[in-house]
Amino acid sequence: MTQTEKRKKGILSYGLLVMAVSHTLTHVFGGIHTAIFSELRNEFDLSLQELGLIAAIPSLASAILAIPVGLLSDHFGSKKMLLISFGFATVGAILAGTASTPLILIIAVSLIYINVSIYHPASYAATTKMFKPEDRAKALGLHGAGGTLGHAIGPLSVSLLMGVLAWQWRQVYLFLAAPMIIGIIMVLRLPDDKVEKAEKKHVKGDGEKFLTRSLVMFLTYQATRMIATSMIGTFLVLYLQDIRGMSLTISTFLQSTNTLTGLIAAPIGGYLASKYGDKQWLQISLLGAFTVLALAFQTPNNNLFMALYVLYGFGNTLGMAGRSAIMAKLTPSKQRGLGYALFFLPGSIIGAITPVAAGYVADMMGFQTIFNVAVVVNFVALGILKFMVKVD
Repeated sequence: MTQTEKRKKGILSYGLLVMAVSHTLTHVFGGIHTAIFSELRNEFDLSLQELGLIAAIPSLASAILAIPVGLLSDHFGSKKMLLISFGFATVGAILAGTASTPLILIIAVSLIYINVSIYHPASYAATTKMFKPEDRAKALGLHGAGGTLGHAIGPLSVSLLMGVLAWQWRQVYLFLAAPMIIGIIMVLRLPDDKVEKAEKKHVKGDGEKFLTRSLVMFLTYQATRMIATSMIGTFLVLYLQDIRGMSLTISTFLQSTNTLTGLIAAPIGGYLASKYGDKQWLQISLLGAFTVLALAFQTPNNNLFMALYVLYGFGNTLGMAGRSAIMAKLTPSKQRGLGYALFFLPGSIIGAITPVAAGYVADMMGFQTIFNVAVVVNFVALGILKFMVKVD
């Protein structure tokens, strides 16, 4: 058996390891600023609408750059773009760790979000090009597990470092900046032409046209889904503190635990998507997740709420690999960097609008209203996916 044949049979490889670890590192800062909203509100005397702006402006910066960085990823290749993304993340984290005003913090978080915009098209395009279409969901599941770990580390760091060790929020940013050197070293050791060689073997079955009706509707589903995600994620910790009476430590720990379940759910979801079909499995997992979320926000019992919310996170992540694999099927291989830039663009655009609107609604009508609306929006997104997106 040749080395090429051996590589075809296995999913685990150095390239996938790099993508998974780098995915963790690029997301460790993303949830910190919303997790420390209560601290920022007290230190800078901010309203909910002003906190919404802190969440919205970085997403706007990310949205503006999404398409250009997708094009650059297709032109320059993944390795160079990954290195650039780590540069933005490191600078942003250090700046956040020394921020003395809300404006400086917004600039710092914007750099961190720009890092994510640069990272996603490059890493997802690279991962899909490394594997045959039938293996992509499995690979993307492992890749997604790295991202969910990163999303969990930020709030978990706030819970442990601030809640237990009594660190300041600026110290959390500086502490998490140090491991970025690991990602830089790993990416530097990734061969420049590894992805390109693998891609030439597996273009069969990929989309030949770019902006098809199904792609547009899939992006519409993605945008609708992100409205709900942004409404919930922006003010969840404040809701847990102000309405349910939980401490900052418990609130951020719950947020982290919810995401941390993705370490198990993402690989399992990738396997099941490969077995049952990407779209079918995505629909099943989201239906279960959204139902559990609806029940969570209606229960007055905090223990039951926490159990249901963690279960929601697990079910939501089960569909992650299928969702990413659908995007690969709907885009031509030569434009996959641009395709994944568009895939994540709705999240950036919605993330720039929804927090401000949700902050206004929360001020006027309370947190419960925005979460109830988010539940309804989730089911609307599921309907768009089921009836308007066709995947071969």
